[in-house]
Amino acid sequence: MNPVLSDVEVPGGALRVARFGTGPRLIVAVHGITASLMAWNAVARRLPAEWSLVAMDLRGRGHSAGLPGPYGLPRQAEDVNLVARSVGAESDIVLTGHSMGAYIALLAAAGHDYARVVLLDGGLPLPLLPGLDADATLDATVGPALARLDRTFPSTDAYVDFFRAHPAFAGNWTDDVEEYVRYDAIGPEGAVRSRVRQEPVRQDGRWLLNEGEEIGAALHAVKSPLSLLRAPRGLLDQPVGMIPDELTATWKGRLPALEEELVEDCNHYTILFQDRCASLVARHLSR
Repeated sequence: MNPVLSDVEVPGGALRVARFGTGPRLIVAVHGITASLMAWNAVARRLPAEWSLVAMDLRGRGHSAGLPGPYGLPRQAEDVNLVARSVGAESDIVLTGHSMGAYIALLAAAGHDYARVVLLDGGLPLPLLPGLDADATLDATVGPALARLDRTFPSTDAYVDFFRAHPAFAGNWTDDVEEYVRYDAIGPEGAVRSRVRQEPVRQDGRWLLNEGEEIGAALHAVKSPLSLLRAPRGLLDQPVGMIPDELTATWKGRLPALEEELVEDCNHYTILFQDRCASLVARHLSR
């Protein structure tokens, strides 16, 4: 699906925004920590015709990489609310986010009146690993994604091959994944790299890991119907997901109205890209 691209003015410049589809019913979608708006292509393509999905390149990523700081998830959430207001009334919009984007969507929804909020494999406070600070925890959990940001590649095809070897995509490669990867590549032959900038990623990641109490407060502050879809396998296709059963059970106890569903047989990435998983996500968003 070829999105219609535009820009939305935010503090410091313009945020790149894409609209997938032409339907009047709206979803605003927020991508993950080192991702881009093209993370939503597969889900958008599976929506009913009466729906459109609006996604953005977050500050410091994609074609919004040049936007200045300060960063941190509250700043990203302010940008998301500006994008939402640019396309429709909040009360008519389904707001969703994947991974770090789920936390941003959560903060954006706190104190606002969205039709529904859907968290995809994120949104529940994550503890720091024992004995590690936020930066060390980031390196331990999303280290391969962070290392990619400092690398250069001989060509865009080599960058695609790098992603093909990622454990999460082994046996799960699709045209949507390849389009997502090629969108992220920038630079001349011999010096191709990711569009994503390391410092915004670090600042956003530190905020996410250090501000668990604020994330918890936002979960309690969301008045819109709230649901969580999570993957049973993690970022490297490991058997423990990003949002494990124990953490989910804790927050289900605190928020009885929280709807929760485990999307079987997918990992942290393929929940957006694999046909069956992306179709389920699309059905949930457009129900």
